[in-house]
Amino acid sequence: MEDRKMLRKRIYAALNAVKLLPWVDDNKIAAIGFCFGGLCVLDLARSGADIRGVVSFHGLLAAAENISNNQIKARILALHGHDDPMGPPEQVLAFQDELTKAGADWQMYIYGNTVHAFTNPIANDPSFGTVYQPDADRRSWIAMKNFLEEVFSD
Repeated sequence: MEDRKMLRKRIYAALNAVKLLPWVDDNKIAAIGFCFGGLCVLDLARSGADIRGVVSFHGLLAAAENISNNQIKARILALHGHDDPMGPPEQVLAFQDELTKAGADWQMYIYGNTVHAFTNPIANDPSFGTVYQPDADRRSWIAMKNFLEEVFSD
């Protein structure tokens, strides 16, 4: 988190490694991430990576302050708990404004009465703000499947 430039380099290294796999169609790549991984895929999209889409499950939303953003080519789906202490409503609004200003094709589902780590069945620390929420887990997975079907159908 302290060195988002280095993080971006590592994310690109992973993307380039995936593209070298013989069974990967470079024209049909998407990335998904959970929590910090959600931040990683959002940063991949922010970097201008030429991939179809990214899906962030209860990801950290804050943009890097010291990295200029490129044109966002990837479609973005962010899945977020309304009561997530790691992504409060003002940060959600800033994230939405950022993507809108960048001209990104984005959508966001916000699950009520849901905190961070809602897809993790062993998350059970209300004081830290991480609790499994089976309805949000199920709904977010369906949303991701629908999103990926759309981005790969073009």
